[in-house]
Amino acid sequence: MRRKSHRLLLIVTLIAMFASILAGCGGTAAPVESATPVAATAEATEAATPEAATPEATEAAPTAEALKPVELEFYMVGDGPKDLQIIQDKLNEMSQKDLNCTVKYNFTTWTDFTTKYNLLLSTGQPVDLIYTAGWLDYQKLARNGAFLALDELLPKYAPDVWAFVPQDVYNQVKIGGKIFTIPATWKEFINNGFQYRQDLQEKYNLPVPDSIANIEAYLEGVKKNEPGQVLTNETVNTGNFSGLFSAVAVLEFKYGWANGSLYGLVSDYTKPSEMRPYWGTPEFVADMKVFKTWADKGFWSRSALSAKNDPTSFPNGKAVVVMAGQNPNKYGKDFEIVLGAHPDWKVGYIPYANANGVAVPAHATQNGYGVPVSSKNPERALMFYQKLLLDKNYHDLSQYGILGTHYNETDGYYEGIGDPSKTGFGREGMNGWAWRNPEYMLFPKSFDVVKQVFADLDVIANKQPDYKGINIGGGFAEDYSSYQSERAALGTVLTQYLAPLEAGLVKDVDAAVKTLMEKANAAGLEKIQAEYKRQWTEYCAAYGYK
Repeated sequence: MRRKSHRLLLIVTLIAMFASILAGCGGTAAPVESATPVAATAEATEAATPEAATPEATEAAPTAEALKPVELEFYMVGDGPKDLQIIQDKLNEMSQKDLNCTVKYNFTTWTDFTTKYNLLLSTGQPVDLIYTAGWLDYQKLARNGAFLALDELLPKYAPDVWAFVPQDVYNQVKIGGKIFTIPATWKEFINNGFQYRQDLQEKYNLPVPDSIANIEAYLEGVKKNEPGQVLTNETVNTGNFSGLFSAVAVLEFKYGWANGSLYGLVSDYTKPSEMRPYWGTPEFVADMKVFKTWADKGFWSRSALSAKNDPTSFPNGKAVVVMAGQNPNKYGKDFEIVLGAHPDWKVGYIPYANANGVAVPAHATQNGYGVPVSSKNPERALMFYQKLLLDKNYHDLSQYGILGTHYNETDGYYEGIGDPSKTGFGREGMNGWAWRNPEYMLFPKSFDVVKQVFADLDVIANKQPDYKGINIGGGFAEDYSSYQSERAALGTVLTQYLAPLEAGLVKDVDAAVKTLMEKANAAGLEKIQAEYKRQWTEYCAAYGYK
């Protein structure tokens, strides 16, 4: 079992990304002009440091008295809080006094927000500050000229921000050697893990599910002692079999964020540039046979191919183990729900990093703010953003609302006032993820469990021999323009032939794998793999990931 288990781990790279990319999430709405970020040259890096900045860039910023009055257009994603106008008025009282400006806070809403976001940046509408993220096509948009380069503007108009953000973080967001966003600095780990019913594990003296063998024994033990209990919430969605498989696969596999997963390519964290095929190999066949064994044991529903994934299945008691996308923050939210709804439960959480030794924080492109080229007041926008990030009064008001009205602070903990679903301004009510300042941040008491997980992951990250704490794949943006038709054809093939294999719902694994590879190659898999591998290799070379 151990030998098979090790091979099984390779599957993470085929399951981790497929659904989100082929379904059109994040950065796949349109191909980018260039898939490989240009390496930051020595000259560009020197120009991006305070010491090497030009004399013009290091001149003192104008005082408030010398500034003409302006109104800034500030855009955030998602929905705005009920008391937005109240908060806006109070913030404007400060910004008018400090910077002779007012700010109009706008939100995209969560309804078709990607379309609205792209329209803001393509129509020339005046926007002074806008949220950026890798999952909102930051790399593509920066290459296509949507944002102003900040290398000279930041040192001049927001010198404290320039000094506050570490240079290695700036380097991770560079496109063509230039900085187009102010990245967030809060170290937020996005490693996945799985949570489980610890009370059942203790009640029946079952193994802690921290390895492949122990997960299997745990599920078998619960099934034996509580035959009516649903074990998992496994579903298949366009070839992405999530949950149990993503957890099992990543436990020992070194590079859980291996781009290329949707094309059957894998690489190890310690040697990320060395991509190799996985689909159709003996290891792949062995893994599919293990999945069939588990399906036959009843670890998931026989309707997994058609069922929809229910992200609330763990806290509402429908499943024992929920493993799909359970990063520490999601675990913290479920922990809080369970604490109130099922006080007799004990919830355990196991980060995959405990087993594979790989812990990485969110990539620098995860949250940030850029200045669109349509901005009429880029200098003032940066001056205001400096206040928002580094002035505690601006930060706390924009993140938590009015003290005594929207929240209280007790012993250093955030306490929301009133019903969270009805409050006029909840915690981080303006979706200000990018201007979180670690020195000022307030958390509810329940977040202590997440902070402990972060602390444990930080210890693991600092022990990694290579690329300590760097999310290697997070800055990569695929350009599929040269194989767009093949990519679409492959997606159909994988939904029809890969998903049943992953679900263990085929009669003959060997025959099913043979058919999958024949259909995939006919759809253009080899062309896709060759071009993707070229892009990935160039990306790794540009950032020194060997």
